[in-house]
Amino acid sequence: MTPTTRQECAALDAADPLAPLRDEFVLPAGVVYLDGNSLGALPRSTPGRVADMIEREWGQDLIRSWNDAGWWDKPRTLGAKVAPLVGAGPDEVVVGDGTSANLFKCIVAALGLSDRSVVLGEAGNFPTDLYVAEGAASLAGAVQRRVDPDGPGLERELAAGDAAVLLLSHVDYRTGTLRDMPGITRLAHEHGTLVVWDLCHSVGAVPVELSASGADFAVGCTYKYLNAGPGAPAFLYAARRHHASASQPLSGWHGHARPFDFTGEYEPAPGISRFLSGSQPLVADAALEASLDVWAKADLALVRAKSLAMTDLFLARAAEVGITSVTPAEHARRGSQVALIEPEEGAGYAIVRALIARGVIGDFRAPDVMRFGFTPLYLRHTDVWDATEALHEVVRTGEWRDERFARRDQVT
Repeated sequence: MTPTTRQECAALDAADPLAPLRDEFVLPAGVVYLDGNSLGALPRSTPGRVADMIEREWGQDLIRSWNDAGWWDKPRTLGAKVAPLVGAGPDEVVVGDGTSANLFKCIVAALGLSDRSVVLGEAGNFPTDLYVAEGAASLAGAVQRRVDPDGPGLERELAAGDAAVLLLSHVDYRTGTLRDMPGITRLAHEHGTLVVWDLCHSVGAVPVELSASGADFAVGCTYKYLNAGPGAPAFLYAARRHHASASQPLSGWHGHARPFDFTGEYEPAPGISRFLSGSQPLVADAALEASLDVWAKADLALVRAKSLAMTDLFLARAAEVGITSVTPAEHARRGSQVALIEPEEGAGYAIVRALIARGVIGDFRAPDVMRFGFTPLYLRHTDVWDATEALHEVVRTGEWRDERFARRDQVT
């Protein structure tokens, strides 16, 4: 039952089995952080882990650390740590490069496994996905079409029979809508289409079952819910059944079968390693490793249950001041964020800025979406209550109309 007082929220926090994990993070005093869906909080262990990598592994052991500290194998060892969070085998995930590069690899690989020439993208998807899909399709001699995956048009587009690959976000970055991964993947396969899933807004936030869903490829970032820090490396999933036949276009040294033979011809490595390209960002890897060690302590079922409870509370209290939500009310269709819309032009951005001035940090996505992310490892129910109290004040008093809140920052 959704709490109706702050005291009830405090009681939920006292009984929360995830509560001890809050102490694993650096959380500034006086701040309610509802932007972990954009940049996660800093784990307390990260500075020490990064310092050890720099001062000991690099500073003292120098180049020997490629062997002694396992630098060379980091893409695979970290991939194996990500794998349980996305429902994959430890040999199906590799860490390295950024989301955009990995997305490009997956789209081109999927096109190479098909004799079709259409990349079916998601209308309104995050711009990176749209831009990369457009570029990959063009370079591969294919075309991109876009469809609303939440409407009846998806099945119609797939039934046309010319889509080689379908690219979708598991959770919509604006609305927080959670897509039916097993159902959509099954539908695509019935029509001979491979699927690439973008997990940037779902990994660490909602249950992900890539293998059980029959997914072909997936990519995801690690700096949002996984708390690996700005510029953290991304990950790539390729189903084991595609390893022997898939060919990715960024055929760099680290993806070679025998890199230290220094041959002049490229031969892809066996397994998931063939999706690697260049050198690993090892300092950033150290930060990711520290965060993944925290995640190893978390029960994902408890994470999901707490996420739904907190978003239920936020949705109920936002409705009390008449703000419209575009996030689905149904649990089965909701990620771990709430997206609100205030119809008056310019109001959304100003409300977010007014809340930030009060220490409640969310973000804004053009043209009119106020986003609030819920990260169960370090957020409390009382934090959600306090954030909605601030929202009530900002809206009811018209505080957001102060002209200082209308001035746009570069990053919103």
